[in-house]
Amino acid sequence: EEAPVADENAENMANKGVGPISSVELGEIDNTLADTGKELFKTNCTACHKFGKKYIGPALKGVTTRRSPEWIMNMMLNPEVMVVEDPIAKALLEEYNAPMSNQQLSEDDARAILEFFRSKG
Repeated sequence: EEAPVADENAENMANKGVGPISSVELGEIDNTLADTGKELFKTNCTACHKFGKKYIGPALKGVTTRRSPEWIMNMMLNPEVMVVEDPIAKALLEEYNAPMSNQQLSEDDARAILEFFRSKG
């Protein structure tokens, strides 16, 4: 019998979030794109996120195993709506009590940051 965590994770991975991204095609990791994402992450995200530990926002290590790529990108692009309409984002807002600010990223920026997360495992 599967542990509840596995069931919850499968449910979380099926959640695409609320926003402009409905489908993301993932292939092999694109290291050039990941490098771009790393720089964007440093510039836009590190005020609230650390990779390996909780900070103002959640730790992002392993996020690609807990959230769908669509959810991750929609959270970056549409955080104001996500924290109101998406159950996972709502729970994170309750836990951290800090709404994610919209960094006005483009879809290409968000995709690059997703690639950085993928490259980190």
